[in-house]
Amino acid sequence: MSSEQPTAAPSGSSLADRITKPDDSKPSETAQPDSKNEQTDTDGAPVTLNGSDLQEPEYSVEVKLSDLQADPNNPLFSIKTFEELGLHADILQGLANMNFRKPSKIQERALPLLLSNPPKNLVGQSQSGTGKTAAFTLNVLSRLDLSSEQMQKTPQALILAPTRELARQIVGVIQVMGQFLSGLIIGTAVPADTGSRPVRMECSVVVGTPGTVMDMIKKRVMVANRLKVLVLDEADNMLDQQGLGDQCIRVKSLLPKDIQVVLFSATFPAHVHRYASKFAPNANEITLKHEELTVDGIKQLYLDCSNDEDKYKTLVQLYGLLTVGSSIIFVKTRNSASEIEKRMIAEGHTVASLTGGIEGSQRDEVIDRFRSGEAKVLITTNVLARGIDVSTVSMVINYDIPEIHQPGRPRQADFQTYLHRIGRTGRFGRVGVAIAFVSNQDEWMMLNQIQQYFQTEIQRVDTKDWDEVEDIIKKTIKSHRGQANFAQQQ
Repeated sequence: MSSEQPTAAPSGSSLADRITKPDDSKPSETAQPDSKNEQTDTDGAPVTLNGSDLQEPEYSVEVKLSDLQADPNNPLFSIKTFEELGLHADILQGLANMNFRKPSKIQERALPLLLSNPPKNLVGQSQSGTGKTAAFTLNVLSRLDLSSEQMQKTPQALILAPTRELARQIVGVIQVMGQFLSGLIIGTAVPADTGSRPVRMECSVVVGTPGTVMDMIKKRVMVANRLKVLVLDEADNMLDQQGLGDQCIRVKSLLPKDIQVVLFSATFPAHVHRYASKFAPNANEITLKHEELTVDGIKQLYLDCSNDEDKYKTLVQLYGLLTVGSSIIFVKTRNSASEIEKRMIAEGHTVASLTGGIEGSQRDEVIDRFRSGEAKVLITTNVLARGIDVSTVSMVINYDIPEIHQPGRPRQADFQTYLHRIGRTGRFGRVGVAIAFVSNQDEWMMLNQIQQYFQTEIQRVDTKDWDEVEDIIKKTIKSHRGQANFAQQQ
């Protein structure tokens, strides 16, 4: 399965017609944020995968309950410690080992709803660095029956992600959090290399991509009749993309009807939210409200280039600065990534390329080299724009400005992908730089669209003076914190 899909929204007839209708009656309760934040959690990749520390900003959490009889006075309506949830001691030990001292704001409200019995569906919207991976992982681990060898080898929870890289990162989180659970077996269902035979999924938790999981269930390599929980991470991406959305729906149709469905995403555009409500009927909803969507610590710049060849020459000029930390270069197509990689390697530069077009084990090898710091510069398409957490990334290059694919219409910047891309740097309070390359009138127009949408100014840097370029970038990376604020358009 290719993990690169068109970013255009599906037509109204594709997904909605094939999902059951939701129940729209949902009252809401709003919790105000604490005045003081003492967060020590981590989210995204664990420390063993070179992930980032979570530094949670101030949020208020809005909850919509599907059940009119739900009692907000229930002692577990919101929790302040993990111990209040009655989790197994081995899970609490895993949390302590990950330096989780208290629940994040989304965990305070989501975990009681996720862990309640009988299980209820949940749709959660929360930005990177708010503890969503840990929230759904805790729910999954707490619902496993590991009392016999047979159950340990029987899939009981399924977590779907849009790319193999994010699936492998989630596996890393589950391994660390569940390391003290006796009998826990985790399986990864991602596209296999050409010619390899599928291996029977004898595990209690399966993490994978939708197309591979669908094939495994149909070929009876994976038994689905004992599954209790289905999680979609980056759910907006999963339900909005035509191919992935269709595959998610087909997977769900092969699962038990009473399965608990959990959807988490950083963003939920209105039309995707409608699909989500139908994919997870009668769901409780949790939204992290905050007045400004901020990406602190990211200095945004752009470089004027005269044409495509000048873009490449500018990238080569920048190369020395890219290796100060780790850098990700985002391009539009696989061909562009391959061409840039070949040219830079031929000129003696050390770079790696990761796209959906290369074999699975090779992709794993590339991302592992990048995580470890062996490869400092990674060229990729949108396959890595979401969810991937590598703490050493200090610079993101938008070699091609992300855009929505809509043939025959004026070029339109893809705001959410831009936000996700530059969010790969400046992770959770660290400093980072995001540089856009602009080489024609269309790209200049899309850059302006981004500035207007986020009500921010992206600073021009003159490439005629490379000493100045180097000075600005190095000062930003060395400074305590860059300055950048986005006001999310509502």
